[in-house]
Amino acid sequence: MVYQISVFLENRAGQFAEITGILAENGIDLRAVSIAETADYGVLRIIVDNAEKATSILMQHGYLMSMTPVQVVAVPDQPGGIAPVLAALAEGNIDIEYMYSLFTHIEGKAYIVFRVAETERFVALLQSYGLTPSTGEELGIR
Repeated sequence: MVYQISVFLENRAGQFAEITGILAENGIDLRAVSIAETADYGVLRIIVDNAEKATSILMQHGYLMSMTPVQVVAVPDQPGGIAPVLAALAEGNIDIEYMYSLFTHIEGKAYIVFRVAETERFVALLQSYGLTPSTGEELGIR
């Protein structure tokens, strides 16, 4: 299982730098980053190599956050590599809440993070197309 950490941030300069500094000081490696913001606050979504350790450390520093399971899918690292996955989701009528990519590239594969409401249907649909969600172990994520 891969877990995403969502950290709620004030809209002020330096917040992301503070968090990455804290993680680096504690030997935690970022695997993916996504930032969304509104006028009042931002949401930093990260995947790290050790989610439990990262959440504990960030909570000690006073950050508000949540940990959410997400699905990661390997696609060919080439133009259009993600197209078959998106076509399968469209055909299965599965809505994507959001998605972003991992920094990781292994043996010609890129990795895409999906957050969907219907995880079990998502996994079953992928498997019906011969695709398998990636595991944390495969990606060096604990």
